[in-house]
Parts: sequence; structure tokens; C-alpha cells
Amino acid sequence: MIHIELNEEELKDIYIKMVEQRLTELEAETFFLDSKQLQKFTGMGWNSIVTHLLSDPNFPQLRNGNRWLFPRQEVEKYLQRYYEAVRDSGGDIIKHKRK
Repeated sequence: MIHIELNEEELKDIYIKMVEQRLTELEAETFFLDSKQLQKFTGMGWNSIVTHLLSDPNFPQLRNGNRWLFPRQEVEKYLQRYYEAVRDSGGDIIKHKRK
């Protein structure tokens, strides 16, 4: 006779990790981000995004009526360059923008 014992907590943890991984994969497949997704993606609030990113004419953005759309891959490239510029100027976003 075969006896199988399952640990429900371990199964739940495995399941949650797999779901989170799949959600991450689906997010990476998204071509455009909306404003809420951009906030989550950057970890910045909307006011900071407007002040530090949207004010730059080189920031990749499209407007569709009242809705902002941001091409994910271009945003990633821009943010990498932005990070490097801020880092190289002392690491303070506010001081960087004042230059």
C-alpha cells in the first residue's frame, strides 16, 4: 500500500510562487504601461513621475485622450539612462533635476 502525505502550507507556497512568476511574465509581455502600471513599475508616485519624468520631452509617452500610455521597453531604457545620470550627479533626484 502506498501512503502519500501532503503538506498543504508548502503546496500553497509553491502555488503562490508559480502564480507570481506567471504574473511577472505576463507583465513583461505588455507593450504599453498605463499610469498606474508606470507607478508600480518605477515605485514612484504620480506627482514624482510628472515632476521628474514626464517633464522631460525625451521620456517615452503617448496620450490617448485623457489616458497616458508608456511603451514598456522604451521606458526601461530611459530609466536606465536616467538612473545612471542621477547616480553620476550625486544620487539625488531632486538635485539632479535642478541642474
